[in-house]
Amino acid sequence: MRIELSLSPALYPYRTIQCGHTTVAIDVLRATTAVCAAFQAGCDEVVPLSDLESLARYRSLGYRLAAERNGCKVDITLADGSVETADYGNSPTEYLRYDMHGVRLAYSTTNGTVTIVRGADADLTLVGAFANLSALCERLRADRRDVVLLCSGWKQDFCIEDTLVAGAILERMSDVATPHGDAAQMALALWQVAKDNPFDYCQRCTHVHRLYRLGAEADVRFAFEPDTCPVVPQLHNGILTR
Repeated sequence: MRIELSLSPALYPYRTIQCGHTTVAIDVLRATTAVCAAFQAGCDEVVPLSDLESLARYRSLGYRLAAERNGCKVDITLADGSVETADYGNSPTEYLRYDMHGVRLAYSTTNGTVTIVRGADADLTLVGAFANLSALCERLRADRRDVVLLCSGWKQDFCIEDTLVAGAILERMSDVATPHGDAAQMALALWQVAKDNPFDYCQRCTHVHRLYRLGAEADVRFAFEPDTCPVVPQLHNGILTR
């Protein structure tokens, strides 16, 4: 069993594991953490979308809308031309405040949903974060497929925090899987440096500072806590379910 790492969606087409694999989409700050939180709160399904324009048609289908750009909840232009603020943004702690049983969510974010959609060509596409680390690794062990870890980064660029999640997965899976390629080896080495306190280590990260400026420190702290949402969202025909 091999585990390869794509450090951003821009690099994903160049992976060496091209078939017969599972892709795990990672955007720990905050989309994949928030998706796990939404399912933990009872959400029925999540439709990840790359662009805001696609959200509008889901309102008429009975979906709640979640939309974020550059860390902020944004307005949506509906099919009739009216504009309304999305029901939710990209905050995991917000989702956990609600009972979301019966809710179907159409979701578009700056990086994370783009990454989930990009990974849809795999045999199996899962969502990963620190929030579901143990449950995710149990699923990967059970499936025994090769794995591509796909980090969201920030607007196609590398980020430290997603790479740390990848490193944590690689360490947890080290008895049954081997790192495939230099990026995976690097992530594992970085995790060894940061794993005693990844939250403190990531205080240097640019997206952490961006979220702090937006008042989202609670989300950042939550995102680095392991196993708070032991669900493994899976993509099938464009829809995430648990």
